[in-house]
Amino acid sequence: MKIRVGFGFDVHQLKEGNDLWLGGIKLTHSKGAVGHSDADVLIHAICDALLGAAGMRDIGFHFPDTSSEFKGIDSKILLERVNQLLQKEGYSINNIDCTLVLELPKINPHIDEMKKTVASILNVEVNDIGIKATTNEKLGYVGREEGVCAYAVALIQK
Repeated sequence: MKIRVGFGFDVHQLKEGNDLWLGGIKLTHSKGAVGHSDADVLIHAICDALLGAAGMRDIGFHFPDTSSEFKGIDSKILLERVNQLLQKEGYSINNIDCTLVLELPKINPHIDEMKKTVASILNVEVNDIGIKATTNEKLGYVGREEGVCAYAVALIQK
């Protein structure tokens, strides 16, 4: 058995009036993320962690923001495709751990739904997905509510 770990990071600018998608669910908030797809930073970070663990480059390589095919795409579809790429290479997911960093909205009430959504897409147990959230203590672009970022690590095996 071969065990591999991958790390993912993503960041998106926040803008008044945009939709805010995090962990595959739409949150009610005055600001949302700006991006070529639905700009779900959590799912993008997970995709990069999984792809990195498998040595398969990154999300931008597989789903370039220069392609009209991915304009406005639901990031859950991207995560499903990443999972298919891993399965094709004989990998299975052990677990994923993530941290969202943003000032508002509060994420705690939504974590269970995010975990269920991600676990369902990846066909893993809900407890195999860890999602946490923190603020940036009003520091930097996150603290000024100009952006949101997410970190993820993934453990996979072949």
